[in-house]
Amino acid sequence: MSYAGIDVSKAMLDVAVHEGSATQVANDEKGYAAIVRHLRAAETTLVVLEATGVYHRGITTALVTAGLPVAVVNPRQVRDFARSTGQLAKTDRLDAAMLARFAAVVRPTPRPVPDEATQALADLLERRRQLSRCSPPRRTDCAWRGVTFGPVCNR
Repeated sequence: MSYAGIDVSKAMLDVAVHEGSATQVANDEKGYAAIVRHLRAAETTLVVLEATGVYHRGITTALVTAGLPVAVVNPRQVRDFARSTGQLAKTDRLDAAMLARFAAVVRPTPRPVPDEATQALADLLERRRQLSRCSPPRRTDCAWRGVTFGPVCNR
């Protein structure tokens, strides 16, 4: 059995196999294909990555489509796990290794990826939540301009 962790950023994906190899690829279609090949070669039984807003969606979909079990976990849970092991340093490579270790020890349950309609609804609900925290003049301005997704309004 092999466990892997992927640290996700906007541009790069750091991949670590528990007690094994580590690599870094671009967060794009070519990178996704490289990761799938790498994890299949390592006979990975579980891949863990942190929820990162929109940046983790592409790799998660690619892994699930390839038939690899994926668990998207709360970053706080992994941070608390790292702290409990005495891991205080924080780099992308170390984060990926810690995610792989988390996968091996905790073994979170893989969950299915939401379909497009469900994800679109979740995105709309998140934007509504953001707008509800805005001041009324800013909310009106956003609605008037047809802004549906973008930076959170200032209070």
